[in-house]
Amino acid sequence: MEFLYPEMISSLPEADIPFKGVRGRISQAENHQLVFFEIEAIGKVSEHRHGAQWGVVFEGEMDLTIGGHTKTYRKGDTYFIPDGVLHSAVFKKKTWLMDFFADKNRYRPK
Repeated sequence: MEFLYPEMISSLPEADIPFKGVRGRISQAENHQLVFFEIEAIGKVSEHRHGAQWGVVFEGEMDLTIGGHTKTYRKGDTYFIPDGVLHSAVFKKKTWLMDFFADKNRYRPK
């Protein structure tokens, strides 16, 4: 199944993301940022940390490790990563998700 964002999302500014196979569209606010991601089966995103993050999986699947605990997230699942907590992810299939970042400039537009 190929899931595509509607034009109102796909026309948002593209995020400058340093990972091959990861695309995102930014909805920018004064004090936070929403990013609508389309992520290929790229394998592992290395462990990192930043401000708080909340997300929801629209389609696909990922293994997300938050503070040393790993769980598989699928369509409809939500997750929360507290401020400054180490986390990483593994993408074995194409996945669409949205992340709400407390950091208003988590990603910059291309």
